[in-house]
Amino acid sequence: MINSLRIPELHQRFIDESVSRLKNDIRIQGVAAGGSVLLGTMDEFSDLDLVVVIDPKHYSEVMKERRSIAGRMGQLIDCFTGEHVGEPRLLICLYGSPLIHIDLKFVSFDDIEEKVENPVILWERDNVVSNVLYRTEGKFPEPQSEWVEERFWIWIHYCATKIGRGELFEALDFLSFLRNVALGPLLLKKNHARAQGVRKIEFYATSDEIEKLKSTIAVYDFESCYQALSNSIGLYKEIRTIKGNLIAEEHVTEYLKRIYEERNGLPTKQV
Repeated sequence: MINSLRIPELHQRFIDESVSRLKNDIRIQGVAAGGSVLLGTMDEFSDLDLVVVIDPKHYSEVMKERRSIAGRMGQLIDCFTGEHVGEPRLLICLYGSPLIHIDLKFVSFDDIEEKVENPVILWERDNVVSNVLYRTEGKFPEPQSEWVEERFWIWIHYCATKIGRGELFEALDFLSFLRNVALGPLLLKKNHARAQGVRKIEFYATSDEIEKLKSTIAVYDFESCYQALSNSIGLYKEIRTIKGNLIAEEHVTEYLKRIYEERNGLPTKQV
């Protein structure tokens, strides 16, 4: 199966060499690949997402040895664990040379049905992994319109207060947050792509959508941050699929407008 996938030479060489070494560890029951390998979108800049399936009897032991196991897979330059993305089983690695980013997720055989995708099996012992892994379908989590809508206007108000106070670094950071958790995923879902932040959105969204998303990017300036937040509202209203709390929408939109008017000495009105 792996030979039919579009994998760059560097990544394929790492797969071939690392899997041949992992086979020698009897605690390892199989190795699979997900992410862009599975999607068929790999290029020279891609990470390689590998799942290392461990015999449950040896899982705790292997977890303690992850760094040394990773070191046997290739020329390991550096690595760290993935608690910051909510995945402590993950070891994020940089190999070289040439440099290549590898994500190694060490999973107990007992847990392999808990997945967001059905990875491609690169190697396994006696079909033990495939017999269980493919019994259920993995599904990548999509943005829930209701979840976004019930939070969006409170998010907008938060960002507006930071713009009003002059905390523009926080505002800039929060505008990025809005693109990653709301605007980007909703646009990707609309265009039938994996809704993963703003990953590869340039390849899926229309040119008009990209221009509108670009208009939500600000520089360190009150006017720029205000306009970017206003544009974020405009884009969201275009791509949302439900309307929730219209009262919150009205009050928050008016609040942002009032911040702008007060800053520029314009007459204001209360909602």
